[in-house]
Amino acid sequence: MKFESYNPLLIEHLKRKITFFLFVIIISFGVLILRIWHLQILQKDVLQTLSENNRTKKVLQSDYRGKILDTNNRVIVDIRSSFNLYITPENANDIKGIYKIISQRLSMDEKEFYQTVKTAPSYKDILIERDLSREDVAFIEEHKIDLPGIFFKVEPLRNYREDNLAAHILGYVGEISKTQLAAAKNSGYQQGDYIGQYGLEKIYENTLRGKKGSKEIEVDASGRELKILHQVFPKQGQNLVLTIDVEIQKIVEKLLVGKEGAVAVLDPNSGAILAMSSSPSFDPNLFAGKFSKTAWNALSYDKLHPLQNRAIQGQYAPGSVYKIITAAAGLGEGMVDEKFTTVCKGKFKLGNRNYRCWRKGGHGEVNLHKAMVQSCDVFFYELGYRVGIDALARYAYGFGFGQKAGFELPGEKKGLVPSKNWKIENRNEPWYPGETISASIGQSYNLATPLQMANLINAVANGGTLWKPFVLKKIITNDGTVIKKTSPQILKKLPVSEEHLNIIRKALSGVVVEKRGTGYRARIPGITVSGKTGTSQVIQLKSDEEEEEKEEIPYEFRDHAWFVAFAPSENPQIAVSVIIEHGGHGGSASAPVAREIIKKYFQLYPLKNV
Repeated sequence: MKFESYNPLLIEHLKRKITFFLFVIIISFGVLILRIWHLQILQKDVLQTLSENNRTKKVLQSDYRGKILDTNNRVIVDIRSSFNLYITPENANDIKGIYKIISQRLSMDEKEFYQTVKTAPSYKDILIERDLSREDVAFIEEHKIDLPGIFFKVEPLRNYREDNLAAHILGYVGEISKTQLAAAKNSGYQQGDYIGQYGLEKIYENTLRGKKGSKEIEVDASGRELKILHQVFPKQGQNLVLTIDVEIQKIVEKLLVGKEGAVAVLDPNSGAILAMSSSPSFDPNLFAGKFSKTAWNALSYDKLHPLQNRAIQGQYAPGSVYKIITAAAGLGEGMVDEKFTTVCKGKFKLGNRNYRCWRKGGHGEVNLHKAMVQSCDVFFYELGYRVGIDALARYAYGFGFGQKAGFELPGEKKGLVPSKNWKIENRNEPWYPGETISASIGQSYNLATPLQMANLINAVANGGTLWKPFVLKKIITNDGTVIKKTSPQILKKLPVSEEHLNIIRKALSGVVVEKRGTGYRARIPGITVSGKTGTSQVIQLKSDEEEEEKEEIPYEFRDHAWFVAFAPSENPQIAVSVIIEHGGHGGSASAPVAREIIKKYFQLYPLKNV
């Protein structure tokens, strides 16, 4: 058998092919080795983290808000457990079927439910209903097999133990808004979190707010928790201790039930607020749980304005309580002394107009003491006219009117003190002498808040010190460690000498103690009470001939009733300001309220060394 010689060209061609394929194989292995090295060496940490995330889940745990306590460390506000219903969209196979079952028990907006689930990340736990009742929870548990992706979280919910007690001071918490969330994006808040929206809850949000916890859990393919891998427990916020006494606050609010008005109770020795209430009020628990738009609209559009804090935002003519200021101005300017008298015939004539006294027949011959005790208008008409509006304004400012008292709650109004310059600047009109007559008894353009009125009588009670009112006593940790303590702060001293102040104080004692005193209904056996009644006009009074009887005047046009008081007269421990809207006369409507508050105080804190 013969072999033909090999073709050299063919052999060369085969060699080139083998070389090429060998080169490709070497390059491919090289790329593969480089990729393996990149993944296992350079990307080790990243891939390990991704791998862990495939089998673990991080769950945030709600923080525990700090408590609010009264001056005797009784808890007013804390937290309670709430069953909240969540859904994880990626684990929920039939959203429509789930809604059909849940809506049998829970009142849920269908459109809102689908929108919430549709727009949320599928892996996130989405809150769909807060604070379910035991019956609601039982219903969901009974249908659990047909509700994949639905589960409960037991979470802390703000709890106002006494419902509407001191609501305007405590305030409330509510779900954080998109605007608030954007403003606090670096503060750890998330959509669905609750935040202080009003009152002390808002002012001390950073103090009361706790720190969220978290836990890293291992889950199965359905997202069910298998075990906890790591946990950081949530921390409770700090606690507020207030100057308010719960028992005094309770009696104040009980006395205001069914009335529109406000009360402020102060400590003459420090300016601490012992109680403060505005009526009608609201229940802060409404905001902490489920609160529909319908319920919010009903509250916010209520014609009685329950959300308004009348104690610091209500501005009323101070009425005859202002006579304290007129008396101080008259004494200070040398226009009267204890011996000065005038005759009240029931009217004061200025030009061609008569300004009447509340007592048609007049009070006869009166001095400062008798005029204050019986609240004679004619005496103070004459005194105010002699002093002049600008001097009255100067003393009114000295007593704290026309300016904020500096109370820590926002929204405090400053009232109004009229003067010649004020009228020119604000009304572009000159001041008329007749306006001074009305201003001298606390009418005309004069306006004051119940807190300002309480501060006035508080300063008279303690001998002339105008304190800055405050309600936060201290901030403490859960173990009682004091973080911050409030020190009383003096705003100013009254522009009244000790001698003149004693004259006024003696007259205020007579308002309650003496036979014809207008505040006799504030008398308390065994306790000396000093005070002053006042009537704040809602509409201008008619002439004597046209004046209607009180019962014939529509309710909304009836006068507001003032009474301010302190006790005991010799060594004051409590000062009270009361206004009852459309109550008529301070002596009949407000003095009894003040009496019961003072009685309660001395039941709790009996007189010592007085």
